[in-house]
Amino acid sequence: MTNKEKILFIQTAFPGDAILTLPALQMLKQANPDSLIDVLCIPGTKEIFESSESVDNVIVLDKKGIHKSILKTYKFSGELSKNNYSKVYSAHRSFRTALIVLNLQVEESFGFDNSSLMHVYKNIVPYHFNKHEVQRNLDLIGFEYDNLNWKIKPIVNTTIEMKSKVKEFILSNELNKGFIAVAPASIWNTKMYPAESYIKIIDHLIDKENKVVLIGSKDEYEYLQTISEQCSKNVVNAAGKFSIVGSIELIKNAELLICNDSAPTHMGMAAGVKTLTIYCSTIPGFGFYPYSENSDYLSYDDLKCKPCGIHGYKECPINTFDCGNKLKPDLIIKKIEEMLVGKH
Repeated sequence: MTNKEKILFIQTAFPGDAILTLPALQMLKQANPDSLIDVLCIPGTKEIFESSESVDNVIVLDKKGIHKSILKTYKFSGELSKNNYSKVYSAHRSFRTALIVLNLQVEESFGFDNSSLMHVYKNIVPYHFNKHEVQRNLDLIGFEYDNLNWKIKPIVNTTIEMKSKVKEFILSNELNKGFIAVAPASIWNTKMYPAESYIKIIDHLIDKENKVVLIGSKDEYEYLQTISEQCSKNVVNAAGKFSIVGSIELIKNAELLICNDSAPTHMGMAAGVKTLTIYCSTIPGFGFYPYSENSDYLSYDDLKCKPCGIHGYKECPINTFDCGNKLKPDLIIKKIEEMLVGKH
């Protein structure tokens, strides 16, 4: 048994959101070094939170599996209440999350003012749409920041075994002299910059004697392989070879990461590498742009239809996909060359 204060932080969103939660957890631990901090997350982000020294325990809510029904979630929260948390911070704003917080009956709870069942939370924090997601999470825990010190690197620790696996991959593919990482896929189709444009960019990089590694999940392997096979020379397809944390370790060795407005952007922040994010249906103003030093983004914004949604769609709602097609590869290439100044 322990008499330490127990704090619960809830983030049951996607991997990118999980990574952007880490700075707030790091500051929360710094402010409460003697407290135990648990994180409630989904199965797909468990590894991310387990990699953080600021998290003492990771609890999984399988909302697409065994906890899918509201009744199962309610029973789950009843068991969770036995941990006797004194504070709960919820970065997630769903009805399911509000139900869990309600059932925990903690002394202090913190949630955003656009959360479902907002008044479940005893402390309601403004959700500022004009801020970066990292800033919003820092607002949630009451961390005061200025225009610079909010840019906190998400710290992801890697095992010795994973570091060895990445090193072996780099050596076996002769990437030890440097490479450029490209993550062309996304779970949202309208966030994906066109494959033919990525191919033109990759061919340009190869012509400049760069080595290119494609980053993605195992589900994205075939898509990335199609891109690889259409390039002028073979590029290394690393899709499915590493977990999220392993991919972050691999990206640490890159000179530049090029990706869509998706999880790899935030993996680049955790890796501490230059990141160029390409926006299609979404915009940087949503607060998920790359913020590490020397990172940048490009977006074609002169469209009445953009943004068409917060996340994206399976298909362009008006069947033009101008947000991707009008952002020409030459513009991307020019930005890449600026970011790689001094390499050649």
